[in-house]
Amino acid sequence: MSANNITRREFIKIGGLALGSMAFTPVFPRQGIRDYGMLARVATSQVDVRVKPNDRSAIVGNRFRDQLIHIYEEFHPPDAPEFYNTLWYRVWGGFMHSAHLQIVHVNLNEPLSEIREGGQLFEVTVPYTNAYQYSVWEGWIPWRGSRLYYSSVHWVTGIGEGPDGKAWYQLTSELSKMEKYFVPAEHLRYIPPEEYSPISSDVPPEKKHIEVSLNHQTVRAFENDEEVFSTRVSSGLPNNRISDGQLPTSTPKGEYRVYSKMPSKHMGSVAGGAEVDDNGGFSLPGVPWTCFFISPGGYALHGTYWHNNFGLQMSHGCVNMRNEDAKWIFRWTTPVYDQEIESPDDWELTGYGTVIKVI
Repeated sequence: MSANNITRREFIKIGGLALGSMAFTPVFPRQGIRDYGMLARVATSQVDVRVKPNDRSAIVGNRFRDQLIHIYEEFHPPDAPEFYNTLWYRVWGGFMHSAHLQIVHVNLNEPLSEIREGGQLFEVTVPYTNAYQYSVWEGWIPWRGSRLYYSSVHWVTGIGEGPDGKAWYQLTSELSKMEKYFVPAEHLRYIPPEEYSPISSDVPPEKKHIEVSLNHQTVRAFENDEEVFSTRVSSGLPNNRISDGQLPTSTPKGEYRVYSKMPSKHMGSVAGGAEVDDNGGFSLPGVPWTCFFISPGGYALHGTYWHNNFGLQMSHGCVNMRNEDAKWIFRWTTPVYDQEIESPDDWELTGYGTVIKVI
């Protein structure tokens, strides 16, 4: 099977069975028909609907993982407590806190006609897309990672006519280059290289540094000791994990350097689903714009699509950022990610990069 051109015959050969009425693609609200306000995805197991924008008000309903919610208005209650994310949304039937609601859109894309050898970067532009693999015993089955979520970034390594007769992209797992899975091509947008090309490259690398403030939950970037960028983040939420012989979940203080950059990283376990979540694990394919700065341990600055609670500690040790902010840091820091991608071995760039001070 060609790495960058998969025919319908090859897809059917992979599947080797009649697909029947199996539903491969989710149905999303059609945007632009009526003004429903913003659209959000529930990004955790459950979020309460309350009668008022207050954690102490009565619960009048619940919304569950991956449900889509229409948001009609934003609220910042004046009586909100200190050290609190004050953003609430007015929804049908009440109010929901923003911490675990991901703002999403439904944007369908024209598929590319071919994929470059070595892979190309794509971004999910719908609330979620269902990924599938082929099993010799069961035929086409949901990929063990199950779903890919809005604004996550992935390596596409092939294209062909999929099991529903439409164009589907082949994705290659960053964790295991032998693992392939497939998603509808219209759900992913090609990211051209100019979107992640270096910025401020005229500034000498030794004149750049980043400060991560754990007290203020901010990241600030400096050129020649002058602040050029600042944003709220979510650092590691401390617990006693270190007592079990594992790495602490708090973000360690110290001075480090960026040593690895990847525009797409699978964090956590390979498998996803409720059973993983229920046991305290997680699977996050396509984490965008990662800059690793502590080794060993795998602590990184990176984009985030599973919460919206920036300004408060949320992570297992990494520094969570909004995707657009993480992309800016990715482009601004060294080492410079501008090499030609000729194979999956080129997906990671390593080097002695920008100074990061965690204070």
